[in-house]
Amino acid sequence: MNIEELSKSQLILLTILVNFVTSVATGILTVSLLDHAPAFVTQTVNRVVEHTIETVAAAAPAAAPVQAPAPSNQDLVTAAIGADAARVVAIYSADTGTSTPAVSVGTYIPKARAVATAAQDSLPQEALIEFTDGSYVAASISHAGKGITVYGFADDAVLPNMTSPTLLDTNSLKLGETVLALGADGSASTGIVSRVSTKGVYTTLPDIGVGSAAVDLSGNLIGVSSGAAPGFLISAATITALLNATSTTAAVATSTAAARY
Repeated sequence: MNIEELSKSQLILLTILVNFVTSVATGILTVSLLDHAPAFVTQTVNRVVEHTIETVAAAAPAAAPVQAPAPSNQDLVTAAIGADAARVVAIYSADTGTSTPAVSVGTYIPKARAVATAAQDSLPQEALIEFTDGSYVAASISHAGKGITVYGFADDAVLPNMTSPTLLDTNSLKLGETVLALGADGSASTGIVSRVSTKGVYTTLPDIGVGSAAVDLSGNLIGVSSGAAPGFLISAATITALLNATSTTAAVATSTAAARY
């Protein structure tokens, strides 16, 4: 067949075939020559090949680390609701125990060894706190004010071990920010922050029940429902102020007692 009669595709295939045969023949010839070459020639060739490989490997860009996909909005909501649910506690009167329904619900704050809930006339001074793991621990009101009641535990009380929520300052809240809550009846609700004032945090949440907590997408505590109006929360900053006041009062009392002796 005349080579001039070949098409472009056939010419390309012919060129590839010739190059392949040439490469194979060159490799065979090189190996054969190295087998009969002096030792110093073989060592020199090996060094050149190794150096070439090292140079090419160093110049090659490093493989980019594989990054885990960012969590979806649904994953964040589910995780935040789960964290909120783990911290929900039931508050019983110590006088009647669990023979009567729970007086209220509250939020456990492990770091402070305390339970925070909205202030109510029915809250007992001495209470029995039921945790989600089924355990019961005695507690008493350690501080109250500005619509919040804080229960504290004895120093030797054994409490559940879990991650403590961050109590958000009102200045860090943004209008339109997602807010999540688990109602007293166990139903989950979502809404947004609609207004923030010195009185508290206004949201579009429905009535979630007095003392129920509301969190952001990271599970941080925004506030607790006062029960005064649907969606109105007493801010977590109020809880922080009460906890700090409790700590300060205790420290002052300890210092005063020590000074007397």
